[in-house]
Amino acid sequence: MRVSVVVPTHNRPELLDRCLTTLAAQELDSDDYEIIVADDAASDATRRRVAAWADYSDVVFRYVTPSGAHGPAAARNAGWRAARGRIIAFTDDDCVPDLRWLTEGVAAIEARADAASGRVIVPLPKRPTDYERDAAGLQSAEFVTANCFVRRDALEAVGGFDERYAAAWREDSDLQFSLLERGFRIDRAPRAVVVHPIRPAPWGVSLRQQRKSLFNALLYKKFPQRYRRGIQSAPPWSYYATVGAVAAAGASIVAGLPTVGLGAAVVWAALTARFCVRRLRGASTAPRHVLEMAVTSALIPPLSVFWRLYGAFKFRVLFL
Repeated sequence: MRVSVVVPTHNRPELLDRCLTTLAAQELDSDDYEIIVADDAASDATRRRVAAWADYSDVVFRYVTPSGAHGPAAARNAGWRAARGRIIAFTDDDCVPDLRWLTEGVAAIEARADAASGRVIVPLPKRPTDYERDAAGLQSAEFVTANCFVRRDALEAVGGFDERYAAAWREDSDLQFSLLERGFRIDRAPRAVVVHPIRPAPWGVSLRQQRKSLFNALLYKKFPQRYRRGIQSAPPWSYYATVGAVAAAGASIVAGLPTVGLGAAVVWAALTARFCVRRLRGASTAPRHVLEMAVTSALIPPLSVFWRLYGAFKFRVLFL
């Protein structure tokens, strides 16, 4: 078999169906590929849906669940280790691959690459929210598991995904850096296209996303130079300055130094206002969104710093 498609999923049956619809209709000959759904939730409903697709389609559909660790990295490992293809194609259950996606991705690998990164399109409204604009960063990422292809022997050589990445964050960069460290060649496959529609998000979603910052510490520990060159050239000093201003204001008030406390509070307000304005530039000005930016801009710096330092402690690395 030329290629195995691995789709991790977790209790998103409608999105999964949309993805599987385009995967089952790929231009590549149906005998040349299989589709493996790696269900991290071990859901009977998802299992039944995959079985229904297997009965309906000429393409081979298979269902697997990870054992032990959980998260998208563990699900992808369960998928590719069960695969029979020489090439492993990865996409996500909320993506919509183009009908020539597999044809173009496989061609890139068979042109002597060890891995290839396709193009991700994220449709945006004219005035996106901060969350939507942040999600659109996938379009400019070098290597993302929403759209990539890797030779099976290369995956075996690096051990696949590091399952310590328990959330969908940095596990793709970890695989990219692992492949590069071992001397494998990663090419671009710009005609292998996946559309990634943005799902609705709850108010204040950016606060919940700060927890992912702890995995930055793990990636930095493993690949410090590549992290600084390709992910973040320096710590987010503005966040630390904002947290420092809050701490100084509180300490000054407790110490009976109101003037110093007022000065520190002014610094905090200025840094927070600048952060909020930057997030709103070119974004939606709907009152609900503006209020969300004002509130979350005050809370993101301390949350981000907390999770970064927690990650440094958890993974035993000096990381700011």
